[in-house]
Amino acid sequence: MIEAFLALRAGVEASPLWVQIWVNFMGVVVFWLPLVFAYKRVEARWTLLATLCAVIVMLVLVTNLGYGRHLGLGHVLFWTPLAVYLWKRKSSWNVGGSWSGKWILVLFVTITASLVIDYIDVARYLLNV
Repeated sequence: MIEAFLALRAGVEASPLWVQIWVNFMGVVVFWLPLVFAYKRVEARWTLLATLCAVIVMLVLVTNLGYGRHLGLGHVLFWTPLAVYLWKRKSSWNVGGSWSGKWILVLFVTITASLVIDYIDVARYLLNV
């Protein structure tokens, strides 16, 4: 598992700078900040679970197929339902009244933007483009 994580990290580090910045930004918004809010917000707990599942899929994929566009499948499988769940709960975000509400808005925008990239990447991988 450590070898897979190192292979994934090496792939990110070999990517263009904007990919490295994006991946590191997502790490903070989607992994570290949910740890801060997990005691208070169910959305944070679901985010941690979905992200853990996505990372496991990505580690399996990088182990078996190497680093490439197919890795977006982890996000597609687990962040798509998370995005739908968050959207359905948007009335409880409380963006103006709490830090956790502001985080949920940033989280939703972040995973939605990531999913656009991931769906394109997975489609391009499957179509060999």
